[in-house]
Amino acid sequence: MVKRCACFFIYGLFLFASCNSKKGGNHDLMAQTPQEMQQQLPELIKSSIASLASNPLMSDSVPVRDSRLLGLIYDQQQHVPLWSSQEKWLPAGDSLLKFISQCRLYGLYPEDYHSVTLDSFRLAIEADSLSEGIRKHTGVWTDADLMLTDAFIGILHDIKIGRLPADSISFRKDSILTDSFYLQQLGLLKSNPSVQMLVEPLEPRMRDYHALKNAIPAFLATMDNRALTKVPDPGKDKAAFKTALQKRLVEEGIVSDSLVLDSVKLSNAIKLYQKKKNLNVDGRVGEGTLRVMNTDDGEKFARIAISMDRYKLLPADMPERYILVNTSGNYLELIEKDSVRLYSKTICGKTKTRTPLLNANIGELITYPQWVPPPSIIAKEILPAVKKNPGYLAKKGFSLVDANGEEVDPFTVDWTKYSKSMPYKVVQGSGDANALGIMKFVFSNKYSVYLHDTNQRYLFANAQRNLSHGCVRVQEWEKLALYMLKNDSLRSSGRSFTPGIPSIAG
Repeated sequence: MVKRCACFFIYGLFLFASCNSKKGGNHDLMAQTPQEMQQQLPELIKSSIASLASNPLMSDSVPVRDSRLLGLIYDQQQHVPLWSSQEKWLPAGDSLLKFISQCRLYGLYPEDYHSVTLDSFRLAIEADSLSEGIRKHTGVWTDADLMLTDAFIGILHDIKIGRLPADSISFRKDSILTDSFYLQQLGLLKSNPSVQMLVEPLEPRMRDYHALKNAIPAFLATMDNRALTKVPDPGKDKAAFKTALQKRLVEEGIVSDSLVLDSVKLSNAIKLYQKKKNLNVDGRVGEGTLRVMNTDDGEKFARIAISMDRYKLLPADMPERYILVNTSGNYLELIEKDSVRLYSKTICGKTKTRTPLLNANIGELITYPQWVPPPSIIAKEILPAVKKNPGYLAKKGFSLVDANGEEVDPFTVDWTKYSKSMPYKVVQGSGDANALGIMKFVFSNKYSVYLHDTNQRYLFANAQRNLSHGCVRVQEWEKLALYMLKNDSLRSSGRSFTPGIPSIAG
């Protein structure tokens, strides 16, 4: 608490110093009466906007979102302040300031909307209750109005279409918001000065988006803002790893700071941590445990925010029937008419081989598929293993096939010739040992990924399931396939059908 007060006090000194020492600028001007303030501000706002056209930095050194749009908005309003009147905040200004301070509840960051400077302005103005100091500075009200309008533009954009760059998942048609959209929203705010009520209809309607949003208050209430110790990879520096690991376990309250851990005690402490975090309990710091240890609450919130923004990349009106794969949560949902018809656990890509974000139409179902590993797996895994032992292919159920489709004995190949690629195709035949299992769901995409069954179904019991090379393994592949086939046959016959979830034992 002491540290926070000190920081604010220092900032307050800076604020007042800038107001009193800036020669020739807006902060030098003082209005004698509230009416005089209101008369002076339009011209000051107009000149400030003109300056932003050549130097698009606000007074807090934060770039303006769109100086052209900012100018257009104020041109429409004859440069009259939008958020204050006669040295007082308007209801819309109060509402916007409050929304900015609470915007984490929407997966947003206050600092993206001039929160530090605006908070300082607000507190300083509130402290000047007798209107003898900063409340009289025209420059403060000018800067505050411009920052609030810039924040309003940013909030509308970030609520409506998010902050992520457009990628292959973005197939909404309104990825660029028009000037009329912003002007319309400003008009609506005048009739009902509640920013919260204004923005909520702009949010995605999808159930999973709102499930994330509804979980944010509880997360923020218990959020740990400490800077936690980062645990290095144990394979690189064992001494540094052990030291950092013990510090991390102390931070979690698993062990005391003074306790010297031997290998047995350390393993037991790791097990307690894994149990606490609902991880696979084995007493070893593997990839999953290390990832959880090095993910603090700040990063968790960032992931929540990114996940919410991904929903904003989807069109406002989704198809009547679609499959949604959540790569972070490792689950799949088949949605029809806004209802979940099928839920399945999935196994998605590892950190180094993430499942790409995309949208596509499933066009083909293949039973008992062969698996042809993509070039990336050939180069990084199969080729190095074969160079050490050509028997690796047979052990994994692979065949080596030449350009003519003839099978080649790997022991007859001079593997020293190849480092990144080879003139052969590696094929894993269909059957129980095949990595794709019994069913493959094919859709066109540039990443060569697909949905499929697996021959390692026991992995669905894991809490952490980011284990694949990028494709998505589906636990309920059979229910999904039957649903799709039944719908496809009924659609072809012209009969109507309201499907349910097939009841399949497995």
